[in-house]
Amino acid sequence: MKAAVVLLPGLNRDRDMIAALTKISGHRPLTVWETDTTIPDVDLIVIPGGFSYGDYLRCGAIAARMPVMRAVAERAKKGVLVLGVCNGFQILVEAGMLPGALMRNASLKFVCREVKLSVENANTAFTRGYRPGQVIRCPVAHHDGNYFADPETLARLEGEGQVVFRYAEGTNPNGSINDIAGIVDSGGNVLGMMPHPENLIEPAHGGSDGRPLFESVLGVAA
Repeated sequence: MKAAVVLLPGLNRDRDMIAALTKISGHRPLTVWETDTTIPDVDLIVIPGGFSYGDYLRCGAIAARMPVMRAVAERAKKGVLVLGVCNGFQILVEAGMLPGALMRNASLKFVCREVKLSVENANTAFTRGYRPGQVIRCPVAHHDGNYFADPETLARLEGEGQVVFRYAEGTNPNGSINDIAGIVDSGGNVLGMMPHPENLIEPAHGGSDGRPLFESVLGVAA
């Protein structure tokens, strides 16, 4: 499976993401830039975390309006898998590719620590390596991860199985509504999540709970 990583000014987790994809797939992903208007023929597009454009206006607001994001949206409509982590999740929301909004953490403070996630939907291309209801460890590092959606949108997300990850065991770090940590779009091929699975894929990281996500989406046998 071929993958591409989107590079934007201010992102700082691109190397982590490239390293994870390379280590698990055995192939270094392609990279695309903010001004690119087309994306090579790939099966997976990843938008990593960080602080694109310094989080000016709103987190992800400027990045969402770059030419490359129009190309990402076009590929997503054709069924290409798209993964947005942390700032990548914020960018996908700002681009209208995922519903809801990501607001300031309830504490109004940057949070960097490990949380626990419950796998709410194990039937997606991203989560088939997990068991339904499995609780995994995963680090977070964000200031604006407080997910919010209006009641109608929230009911649809919950009712149609679009909530993929939920903060578990009282570890919600940001006040996110319904403890939501990650969602997919209605087609199931676009996933946005605040935690960083790329930072927990091998013993050197202190654990490998994030690895099945990449094995799932890359089609690599565990």
